[in-house]
Amino acid sequence: MDYISYTEKLNYLHEMIEKGQLLSLKQVSEKFDCSERTIQRMIHILRKQGYQIIYSKTNRKYFKKI
Repeated sequence: MDYISYTEKLNYLHEMIEKGQLLSLKQVSEKFDCSERTIQRMIHILRKQGYQIIYSKTNRKYFKKI
């Protein structure tokens, strides 16, 4: 995966989290054609960039902290 497509996928992942559309890591990993662990790493990178992303165990979803 090159830098441009990786950055586009990061932006898309962030957008999905903001809109509350990230239903599961499996769903995104299939869409991006990568592993669930890669998606977890991408979420970690977004957090390092300053985005407040939390995971709700009850809803089993990632959310942007308000």
